[in-house]
Amino acid sequence: MNHQQPQALSYDAPPGRDHRELNQDLHVFATDPLVGSGLPLWLPDGAVIRSELERLAADIARADGCQEVYSPVLAKRALYERSGHWAKFADDMFPTMPLSGGGSDDEELVLRPANCPHHALTYAAQQHSYRELPIRYHELAPMFRAERSGVLSGLSRVRQINLDDTHVFCRPDQVADEARRALQSALHAQEVLGMRIDYVRLSRRDDSPAYLGEPAQWAAAEQALREAVAAVGVPEVVEAQGEAAFYGPKLDLQVRDGRGHDETIATVQLDFNQPEAFDLTYAAADGSQQRVVMIHRGTVGSMERVVASLLERYDGRLPLWLAPTQVCVMPVGPDQDDAARRVADDLRAAGLRVRVEHDGSLGARIRASRQRRDAVMAVLGEAEVAAGQVQVTEVASGFHGAVASDVLTRLLRSAYTARGAVAWTA
Repeated sequence: MNHQQPQALSYDAPPGRDHRELNQDLHVFATDPLVGSGLPLWLPDGAVIRSELERLAADIARADGCQEVYSPVLAKRALYERSGHWAKFADDMFPTMPLSGGGSDDEELVLRPANCPHHALTYAAQQHSYRELPIRYHELAPMFRAERSGVLSGLSRVRQINLDDTHVFCRPDQVADEARRALQSALHAQEVLGMRIDYVRLSRRDDSPAYLGEPAQWAAAEQALREAVAAVGVPEVVEAQGEAAFYGPKLDLQVRDGRGHDETIATVQLDFNQPEAFDLTYAAADGSQQRVVMIHRGTVGSMERVVASLLERYDGRLPLWLAPTQVCVMPVGPDQDDAARRVADDLRAAGLRVRVEHDGSLGARIRASRQRRDAVMAVLGEAEVAAGQVQVTEVASGFHGAVASDVLTRLLRSAYTARGAVAWTA
């Protein structure tokens, strides 16, 4: 897999303030007791950030050969009994919703705590040959956790999680390559986001009888994950014995947030349980039915947690491609209003997010733009209009100077498309 690398974004600054504090200026999300704790409302600027992250996730999934699928957020309780989620996580799931259809039609529906059982049944809906594998299903899917109110926190701990989720179905001989591919994609996503991965955690089994599968199977799977980590050159790996999920070992990409807490951004998880529970097979070369291997992989991560981490990492001043307002155009006075509108129209025609600020003193408008963390400020006075230029300030890079209007559009469009830094000196 070969990803085109954008210009590097700086991520060496220490984490900033808590995202909940930053949100008071940025208006990314809101909460309301009438909606409920842990159920944030995405405001327009937050929706822009989330939409860009979802687009990144979809682009990476497509480049990886994933197939897009959709599945319902509800299912019968029986599905999660079969998958093992009910036995292990019932206390973290929302209560069942009984539906009475009379007699044998009675159903108990539940909000899903995970997407994997749906993807397992998506795979099972058709017969598969060894030649088709690996099959990778991708979905940007909501799932639900009945988190206690005491642990809920802004966007970092919520009750509805919107997850960039992929499940791979492959042969045993493909596991190491698929784990490497998944890890490469997750690291690529974090590089694009400018997020430093502090370390990767390999969660292993111990001698507890709670783990499913044979010890030899686990040992081979753990070794495959080690090989994947070695292949991509992760700087630090921490092995955590006894920390694996009951159904398989996993890799977690870890970052430290603005409060010094470790957060999991993306995962690569092997699963021995669901292929058995749902009898997932493929036709081998000799015609026999063989058990498929299932891998859970996250690339960008959950929208809520990633947005919280990004806000804290950048102290609210997101890279151009993520910024809700990419350019704030400000005429010095009314005589430059028409020119400011023309500049804004050209930028919008190039697909950029622009706002034009006319009201109030120029100083007040600049302060408001800085407080909103707009990516670029573009000021037009009499001299700039006469020269066909704008005075540009990008706080994140420290750039300040006069730029021709058409050059500004080209530079910003190029940086936005590449999800990279603006090449001001180009």
